[in-house]
Amino acid sequence: MYTTIQFIHSYWAYLVLLIVLLATINALAGFFSKREYGAKDFRVSLFALIVTHIQVLIGLVLYFVSPLGLQNITNSGMGVVMKDSTARLYAVEHPLIMILTVVFITIGYSKHKKKLLSNGKFKTLAIFYTIALVLMLSRIPWNEWF
Repeated sequence: MYTTIQFIHSYWAYLVLLIVLLATINALAGFFSKREYGAKDFRVSLFALIVTHIQVLIGLVLYFVSPLGLQNITNSGMGVVMKDSTARLYAVEHPLIMILTVVFITIGYSKHKKKLLSNGKFKTLAIFYTIALVLMLSRIPWNEWF
């Protein structure tokens, strides 16, 4: 079960990164070009919200079945995990930052729906999705990707 979930989580991450990057670029482009917010913009931001939520659910399951997640903390102790940068990344930093990423995307998506003007919608999405993208990029285990 662990290897299957890890496989799904790893490959779904490529889709998440691509969609969040597209949604962020779309929001920034819409804000700076002062164009009208349309159905395409709504769908792109919604799709980013959906794929990130699916990814965090897969990641949470993986956290509890993986030897690198909660089991590592339970077996080695938090002090040992925090002293090892790789163990800390997988057991603490990656899960925490990715949850924060999803929180920022969710807040940005929710707040943008309350805005009446296109510029306000794009600005809200641009701010929150950019923060989420930067957080996401900061804690991807890049050595596993390439």
